[in-house]
Amino acid sequence: MTSVFIDGQAGTTGLEISQRLIERADIDLLEVDDARRKDPAARLELMKAADLTILCLPDQAAIEAVSLAGADVRIIDASSAHRTHDDWIYGCPELSNAQRQAISGARLVSNPGCYPQGFILLVRPLIDAGLLSASALLSVFGLSGYSGGGRSMVERYQTFSPEQADTWNTRSYALDLQHKHLPEMRHFARLDHKPIFSPLVGNYYRGMLIQIPLHRATLNKSVSGAALSALLAERYAGEAFLQVMDFLPQQLLDEGYLNPTATNGTNNMQLMVFGNDEQFLLTARYDNLGKGASGAAVQNLNLMLGLDERLGLQA
Repeated sequence: MTSVFIDGQAGTTGLEISQRLIERADIDLLEVDDARRKDPAARLELMKAADLTILCLPDQAAIEAVSLAGADVRIIDASSAHRTHDDWIYGCPELSNAQRQAISGARLVSNPGCYPQGFILLVRPLIDAGLLSASALLSVFGLSGYSGGGRSMVERYQTFSPEQADTWNTRSYALDLQHKHLPEMRHFARLDHKPIFSPLVGNYYRGMLIQIPLHRATLNKSVSGAALSALLAERYAGEAFLQVMDFLPQQLLDEGYLNPTATNGTNNMQLMVFGNDEQFLLTARYDNLGKGASGAAVQNLNLMLGLDERLGLQA
C-alpha cells in the first residue's frame, strides 16, 4: 500500500486525480480535514506521512508548499512553477526512454502543461530528425474546454444564462503573446525561439486540440505528409498513450470537422498530420483533464513508484 497526499484535492485537477486513484487497492489517499486544508502544519504532517505528494495548487502556492516540505518529500507538481527548473524532472515520459527513466528515479517531477504536451510531442521529433531547424519560427493554435481554466472558470461558465453563454461561446485569449506555457514549449521542443501561441477556450467542459501549421518550404528537406506521419509513428512506436494516425485520417472527421472531445475520459493522445503537397497541419487531440493534466500525473506517479505506467489509466 502506497500513501499519497494531494495538496489541493478540491480543485479541478485534484478531483480528477482523486477519481483515478480512489478505487485502486494499492493506493491509500491521505486527506486533510476541510477546516485545516490551509493550515501549513496539517499539510506538512501529511506530506511527511505520505510516500508521495501531488501538488494541485496555483504557482506561488506550489512554490511555498515545496519550501514547506523540505528535502525528504517526493513531489509531483501539477502547477507551472517548476517545469523548466533545473532541479526538477519534466514529467513527459514519451519524450525519450531517458526521460522515462529520469522520472522513475526522481524525487521532484513537474507535471507537464496541457497545451505544451501536444506541441512538444509533435515538434520535438522533427527537430531531432533534422527536418525542422531549432531556429524555426513556429505558430501554434490551441482549443480547450473551459475546465482548463480551473475551478473559477468552470463555475463561471456553468452559471451563465443562455444569453451569456452565447457571448462566451469561443474566445481567444493571451493576446499579448505571453502565455505562461511558452517557456516550457520552447525549452522541451528544443527551439531557439518561443512560438507564437494563440489559445482559445470553448463553451464546453473538456477536450483539447493543438494545431501547428507548417509550409513544406519551412522544412530542411522536401518530405510528404505521409512521411511526417511515418516519422511520428516510428518515434512513438510502442507508446501506450500515443496513437499516431496515417496522413489525412478522414475516418476521424465528422462531415469534415474534427471534434476536440473524442478522446475525453482517456489518457490517449492522437497525433495527426493533415494538409496537402505544400502545407501541413500537425494536430494533437486529447483530454485536457486526462493526458493534459490528471492522467499525466497518475502516469508519472506510477513510474515514480516503480509500477506499470498504465495502471489505473484508460488508453
